[in-house]
Amino acid sequence: MATAQTPQATRDLTDFHSGGSDLMPVEGAAPSLAEYRLHRVEDAAVFLRIKRTKAYEEIRLGRLRTVRIGRRRLVPTEYIDDYVELLKREAEAA
Repeated sequence: MATAQTPQATRDLTDFHSGGSDLMPVEGAAPSLAEYRLHRVEDAAVFLRIKRTKAYEEIRLGRLRTVRIGRRRLVPTEYIDDYVELLKREAEAA
């Protein structure tokens, strides 16, 4: 009888890339998550150290911009940087 393997509880995203709905292993040297130009909202939230729900709220409010490719909503790296700059300006004004 074959034993079922349990999936890893956490994955090192530097060993995988997003290909559709699953994370797929990358042959050879994998780029780090920071080297990608477009990020899933969940990954952008990790970069920003905010919850996924907060990221979607900021998108809804127009504070964190995104692009759409088909049905996917992605956050370009420069939009993450723009959001951080917005937060800095708000902190300075307060």
